[in-house]
Amino acid sequence: MILYEHLQVNELGHLTIGGLDTVELANQFGTPAYIIDEDVVRASCRTYRNAVQKHFGEQSYPLYASKALCFAQMYRIAAEEGLGIDCVSGGELYTARAAGFPAERIFFHGNNKTDKDISDALDMGVGTFVVDNVEELGALSCAAASRGIKQRILLRITPGIDPHTHKAVVTGNIDSKFGSAIATGQAMEIVKKAIESDGVELVGLHCHIGSQIFDIEPFEDAAKIMVSFIADIKRELGYEIKELNLGGGLGVKYTQYDREIDYAEAIEGISQIVLHACEQNGVATPRIFIEPGRSLVAAAGITLYTVGSVKEIEGFRNYVSVDGGMPDNPRYALYQSQYTALIANRAADPATFRATIAGRCCESGDLIGEGMDIQRAQRCDILAVLTTGAYNYSMASNYNRIPRPPVILVKDGKARVAVRRETYEDIIKNDVL
Repeated sequence: MILYEHLQVNELGHLTIGGLDTVELANQFGTPAYIIDEDVVRASCRTYRNAVQKHFGEQSYPLYASKALCFAQMYRIAAEEGLGIDCVSGGELYTARAAGFPAERIFFHGNNKTDKDISDALDMGVGTFVVDNVEELGALSCAAASRGIKQRILLRITPGIDPHTHKAVVTGNIDSKFGSAIATGQAMEIVKKAIESDGVELVGLHCHIGSQIFDIEPFEDAAKIMVSFIADIKRELGYEIKELNLGGGLGVKYTQYDREIDYAEAIEGISQIVLHACEQNGVATPRIFIEPGRSLVAAAGITLYTVGSVKEIEGFRNYVSVDGGMPDNPRYALYQSQYTALIANRAADPATFRATIAGRCCESGDLIGEGMDIQRAQRCDILAVLTTGAYNYSMASNYNRIPRPPVILVKDGKARVAVRRETYEDIIKNDVL
């Protein structure tokens, strides 16, 4: 099952991405390797940007949630396509700065920013802080005031929405490490403190309800709740909230059983809810931001592996072992995330072999998937796992001292290295010998 149009099968029966033969890519760059179709990423950026500006106005724009896939070229693509970015760590800020991303279009998130994070971001000229808690508010207020500046901030608010997704990626419930809940009164309290604080200017609110959500209703519910809270702030405090960041989280098709979302249509639906809620509550329509991450990059990526062994255990299951695994894709081990896979050098053959795709680590849980229907495999085949553009490279590790794979960008019939393959020398470079 080939899920997306940029993935095809050529006359040799090989899987292609962006018109390039994946078997040739594996031979050229080695395996494992992340392959990203840059044209697909750019098209997704334009879909979001055009829809947001059409339905929310020219002053609104999407922010790329860069934790999904973070490296220098991704920030350059986001800048060229007119997006802002959402960074959640000092390392992401450092990468964005090295890539030359405009600091004023950076939104700095995170539930536990250190004093160094705050200081570095202020010195970098980050446009907007998304403040998570009272302690951060106090630290930021002091640091900004000592520099004689007023830092733009949004407050992260918990709307109390259950989006019915995996509990590990739910962030909008009242019981969450993120933000301040409306229902407990903590949200209004931090709004009051922000208004009274030196060194900061409260311009807006932020919420994010979760990830990999296929139903639009939770986003619409969150929008209604947030607009109602904006009205409460205006009524109780006489303060006008001018910006509203509705977060991200729209789902992506990983298997044939997942729905495919029309993102532009979803944005239009959310915009109608926001406009109606503002009218009902008697508040001006705020400037709107949204934060797509996974839905910008997941489908654009595949990972290529080389098969090492095929183990058939009669009466139990079949194992196909590859030269990667949980160090380059930990999502199955963490969330039991489902994927689609195929033998790239026999992509035209029927997928009649049911197997567990196992990694090379000394770990029983090192699996990419179980009960996956693929073409019959043998040693030296190239196995492709689809929809790995998000949360694969960005979550990769050096478990078992395995170097991380390269990131290869495909565009206009050419492939180039965006992130070099790590070496064993890279692995030990911080060791004190």
